Amino acid sequence: MKNVQTALGVMRRAVENYGMIRPGDRIAVGVSGGKDSIVLLRLLAELRRFDAFSFELVAICIDPSFEDVGGGAFDPSAIRATCDELGVPLTVVKTKIARIVFEARGEERPCSLCARLRRGALNDEAEKLGCGVLALGHHADDAAETFMMNLLIGGKIGCFSPVTEYEKIRLIRPLIYMREREIGPLCRVLSLPVAEKICPADGETERERMKNTLHALDKEYRGLYDSIIGAMERGELDGWRKTDK
Repeated sequence: MKNVQTALGVMRRAVENYGMIRPGDRIAVGVSGGKDSIVLLRLLAELRRFDAFSFELVAICIDPSFEDVGGGAFDPSAIRATCDELGVPLTVVKTKIARIVFEARGEERPCSLCARLRRGALNDEAEKLGCGVLALGHHADDAAETFMMNLLIGGKIGCFSPVTEYEKIRLIRPLIYMREREIGPLCRVLSLPVAEKICPADGETERERMKNTLHALDKEYRGLYDSIIGAMERGELDGWRKTDK
């Protein structure tokens, strides 16, 4: 998917199917430095141009301080330049999440705790900035991996939701219909910055193993990811229920 209009159409279908965005929303985009979140930011900035949508955008980067535990240091300069170009204000929040995960807790499987702490920091900052909506860059591959990890490792059937309503904030995932393999080429065509991976646990996680397993299965069962997404929607699993038109 190298055409921004095609990608925008895919994202807009998810937004409309699940009623993710409402007129007057102030949306915070969690930007990690990876390709998924920066593409999400770019597409949402494009979506503002349509008359059917009327919303504000801000960007938030959570810095876990991986350099404290042997990882790399987070450099937001390229993200800030992109935000300036898009007319989106950026806030960078420095945290001690890495020390909590790797030292205080000594997690053997750090990703889950790290994600929860980062999400909490994002929620807190979004509220401070007056945002009622938080947008995350999870895509179809993430959803399929989460479903299979819950099934094979957790012994349960479940997944994150396209939209989750909390007391003070609405969490949305506008890229749920987009494949990861489509995001990389789009990122390059749009000349969007992608930060180097700086987490010391990168490439050694359960999610990475599940990603490789699903990629192998997809070669035998073409359309595997679409089948999983479709099954969750048909079963209306964990909020995977399209809004009534």
